[in-house]
Amino acid sequence: MSGKQGFKCLLLGYGHIGKRHAAVIAEHPETELSGIADLTDVRSVAGYPSDIPWYPSWKDALANSGGHDLVIIALPNGEHIPAALAALKSGYHVLIEKPMGLTALSCQQVLELAEQQKKQVFVVKQNRYSPQVQWLKDLVDSGKMGKIHMIQVNCFWNRDDRYYLQQGHPWRGKLTSDGGVLFTQFSHFIDILYWIFGPLTVESAHMENLAHSTTTEFPDSGSFRFRTAGQALGFMQFSTAVWNRNLESSITILGDSGTIQLGGQYMDTVLHCHISDYILPQIPSANPPNLYGNYSGSAANHVQVLEQVVMALKGEKSAATNGQEGMEVVRIIETVHRLANHPI
Repeated sequence: MSGKQGFKCLLLGYGHIGKRHAAVIAEHPETELSGIADLTDVRSVAGYPSDIPWYPSWKDALANSGGHDLVIIALPNGEHIPAALAALKSGYHVLIEKPMGLTALSCQQVLELAEQQKKQVFVVKQNRYSPQVQWLKDLVDSGKMGKIHMIQVNCFWNRDDRYYLQQGHPWRGKLTSDGGVLFTQFSHFIDILYWIFGPLTVESAHMENLAHSTTTEFPDSGSFRFRTAGQALGFMQFSTAVWNRNLESSITILGDSGTIQLGGQYMDTVLHCHISDYILPQIPSANPPNLYGNYSGSAANHVQVLEQVVMALKGEKSAATNGQEGMEVVRIIETVHRLANHPI
């Protein structure tokens, strides 16, 4: 070990996002990596911390180790709930990569067990820490846009054979282990809607598989209509059928006192801001996206995620992205699949 004292973190999964978690844990002054579990013997991988124990599966890690404070779950989507339940039974707090799970019912089981065990459950929702998204939430909360009438979200990304056939990732494209593009690629943007506007009522949905009929067991594209708690009308369109690289992730909001549009690949650019008696402030630049070889994901804000978890474990503040909110996002996605006749 490095000799650093702090919350001991057991990391389950050492893929692309697992490596990101390991780096963030190493950099944080109050956390230390206490073990890594992965199906592949990753001890020879460049950058692997040589003094950290490796376990060949998450079950082995939980059965044969102890002394951890937090278990970080960076496994394939379908393993999030079983691993979280096992970690809670072993007496650990858990931080779960998105999505929290693939059904709201299974997420509820995690929350109930956490309450019984008196442990905390956190879910990674790093897009909330984008400066542009935080500015947008503060602006909507301030009421400066007046009554919100309409919301339009577009998420058009690339995930082609380079992604689904990549060696070492057989879970991708499978219904029970992946779940679909709303879980794996676009749950962060549904979380932004939930975070800013509160519970959503999904009214209708449609989904189709446009470009992945031989690589996925679920649709790659679709749209759904929703209402916010304030009765704003909303629409979200999404697809992973974009050629070669991601195109955009954008949100447009129409209020009776103003209009806003965030765009770019990751909702990281203010494209339009026209609000009565309002001057757009200087907004810090967003962090770059997580890069995974031939494709890229959402912003690399895991530093802020871990800091929020540490503060919650110390009792200094409540969890910024808790299990209840993670479950609600899963519930929205489940409803979209059900109304589109593509249940999980």
